[in-house]
Amino acid sequence: MVYPDESLTALIQERARHYHDDTVAMRRHLHRHPELSTEERETVRYIARQLAAWHIPYQDGLADTGLCATIQGLEPDSRCVALRADMDALPITEQTGLPFASETPGVMHACGHDAHMACLLGAARILQETKDRWKGTVKLIFQPSEEDFRSGAPQMIAGGVLENPKPQHIYAMHVLPDMPAGKVGMKAGQYMASTDELYLTVKGKGGHAATPELNVDTVILAANILTSLQQVVSRQAPPYIPTVLSFGRIIGEGRTNIIPSEVHIEGTIRTFNEDWRKRAHANITRCAVETARAMGGDCEVKVDHGYPFVLNDTEATRRAHDLACQLFSPENVEELPLRMTAEDFAYYSHLIPACLFRLGTANPALKGSQSNLHTPEFTVDESALLTGVCLMTALGMAG
Repeated sequence: MVYPDESLTALIQERARHYHDDTVAMRRHLHRHPELSTEERETVRYIARQLAAWHIPYQDGLADTGLCATIQGLEPDSRCVALRADMDALPITEQTGLPFASETPGVMHACGHDAHMACLLGAARILQETKDRWKGTVKLIFQPSEEDFRSGAPQMIAGGVLENPKPQHIYAMHVLPDMPAGKVGMKAGQYMASTDELYLTVKGKGGHAATPELNVDTVILAANILTSLQQVVSRQAPPYIPTVLSFGRIIGEGRTNIIPSEVHIEGTIRTFNEDWRKRAHANITRCAVETARAMGGDCEVKVDHGYPFVLNDTEATRRAHDLACQLFSPENVEELPLRMTAEDFAYYSHLIPACLFRLGTANPALKGSQSNLHTPEFTVDESALLTGVCLMTALGMAG
């Protein structure tokens, strides 16, 4: 592999600084106008206008609201690298107080996808300007519906985004409010967990709370099922495979003196091994059903399959690490631990060598930049956009 030489590295940094105000403006426009999963129509139109202004060809309509652009450098058939950004926002009411806060009621870029898009647009501009300085082809993937459990990634793949030409590597970033702006982080191998949603319907016999002997108490059934299910992790999961089983919603629509006939429980299981993932689903179903039946009731279990785990290819991650050290110095490149959160970039990572890296966005002096993802107060230190543009550009040239 040939990394950009010092003059090209300096050019990347100079161009990123030169266009930084424009990159910030793009991020703020996207932040002001968020759209939910499958609804990213104005978002993709805005992206298309930017690409057209820079004379970058693109194909839209992928996965309905997705887009893929292509930039060809010297010897375009010699290599192909894909760079991906997700586009959708979340159903959260923003509470940042920023002058460019969301103008869409109840919708907010609370996961940083506005920053992801702005960084990829900034990289696209520089790659287009410097295409006589690097070899190969770069695909720019703007993907919808990462936040939707149905996921936009498989639809983009089915639409041919990884074909004609097929990338040798694919890269993506994700903001990280636990890491200071100016730093990046990555981890080779397994990085983010698979995720599945669990829906349990506990059935019994409702009735008056004062006559429990005439009922099959679904609330007590649900409590026992939740307690019993903890053994799936504590006693059945292999101790060397990280696993999380959590339940965040219980609905039992009785009253103080009414025991309901049904209780609904919703949760998630996350892990890093496909064989164990399948066994865990079976164990959860068996445990819930048998616990309910032992107490005179029943339980229906639905497992809604989600994303696989993110697999960062060793070579692709090494390339990203080396380029980041070259651009920002080694002390600004961190080794990351496993995360039990999930990302639909995982689908790409099981098809071609991939690397999802983290972009530090925290600044103690900026309110909200250390707030967790998916919270109403979340924002990013926009100086981090400079870091993101530089690394995405370099990965396009040499990743």
